[in-house]
Amino acid sequence: MSQFRQSPFTKEWVLIAPERAGRPQPAHAGPARPPAEHFVPSCPFCPGNESLTPFERLRLPAPGGAGWLLRVIPNRYPALMEGQALEWQRRAGRHSLTGAGFHEVLIETPDHALTPALLPEAHVEAILRTYRERFIRLSEDPRIAHVTLFKNHGRGAGTSLDHPHSQIIAAPVISSWLRTRLYEARRHWDESGMCIFCELMREELAAGERIVEQSEHFVAAAPFASAVAFQVNIYPRRHTASFGDISPAELDGLSKMLRSVLRRLFFGLGNPDFNYVIDTAPAEEARVRYYHWHVRILPRISEVAGFELGSGIAINAVAPEDAAELLRNVDVESEAPGPIS
Repeated sequence: MSQFRQSPFTKEWVLIAPERAGRPQPAHAGPARPPAEHFVPSCPFCPGNESLTPFERLRLPAPGGAGWLLRVIPNRYPALMEGQALEWQRRAGRHSLTGAGFHEVLIETPDHALTPALLPEAHVEAILRTYRERFIRLSEDPRIAHVTLFKNHGRGAGTSLDHPHSQIIAAPVISSWLRTRLYEARRHWDESGMCIFCELMREELAAGERIVEQSEHFVAAAPFASAVAFQVNIYPRRHTASFGDISPAELDGLSKMLRSVLRRLFFGLGNPDFNYVIDTAPAEEARVRYYHWHVRILPRISEVAGFELGSGIAINAVAPEDAAELLRNVDVESEAPGPIS
C-alpha cells in the first residue's frame, strides 16, 4: 500500500510506493564484480601518471613506503576558484557572489579496480582521517562558510572518471537546503529540549525494523522517509554537530561501518551507482546542541521523472523496512568478488 511520509528533518514529503516494484530486489541487480583493470595507462589517477594531475597537497605513503596509499590534489576542472576574493553584488532582486573557494579531489587508492567496498578497513580509515584533516584545514579559511565531503560512484551518480576518488568542496555560502535542516533541528530543540537526531535514533533502535546494523559508536538505518531506494544513514551515537570533532575511536568505528554498509550494497544490489555525503554543521555552528552530523548513502537505482520534477515529492518504490531487511541479510564477510579477468 502506498504511503506519504514526511521527513522530520526537512518537512518534505516522500511517497513510498512499493507497488511500483514487485520486490525490494531491483531487477537489474546482478553478480557484483569490480572493474577488470587494476591499472589503466590513460587514467590520470593511476600510479605513474602523477604528472597528469595538479601538484598534490597531501600524500599518504603506502605501507612499507613503496608508492602511495592516497593523494589529495586540486580539481583540474574546479567549481570554485582558490585565488578569487569574495565580492558581493547586490541589486534589487539580484544578488551574486564571486565563486571563491576550494575544490579538491581525494584519490582513494592507486588500484583502478578497487571500489570502497573492497578496500581494507585500515585503508577506509585513512580516507576518513584525510577527510577530517582537509575539513578542518579548509574550514579555517575566513572565506569559507561550509565544507562538503562527498563521493560519486558510477556514471549514474555523476562520476566522470572510474578510478576510485571522492571530492571536497569548500564554499563561501551555506545552501538553503542545509539552512532548512538546521532550522528544523533548532525548532525541535526549542520545543522539546532534545536533539531530533538523537531522539529519532533512539526510536529507530527501539523499533528495529529499519536498522541495518549497529556498533559501539554508530547506527546505520534506512530513514523512515527515505527519498531514494535503499538509502542508508549512518549516525554517531555520541552527540556532536561537526564531523571535525570525530574521535580516533569513532574514526575506527566509522571506517568499519561505512565499509560494511558499502559491501552490503555491493554484494546485495550488484554494485549499484551511489553517492555518499557527510552531512555536518557549518564551522560557525560546530558546537550547537541541536544538530548531529551523519553520513547519507544514496544508491542511484531509479531516475527522477515528471511527477518528482512537477511536485517536488520523491517516489521511493522500496519501503525502507524492506530495504533494511534485505541489506541486513547480506553476508558481508563471506562474500567475495569473482575472479578478475
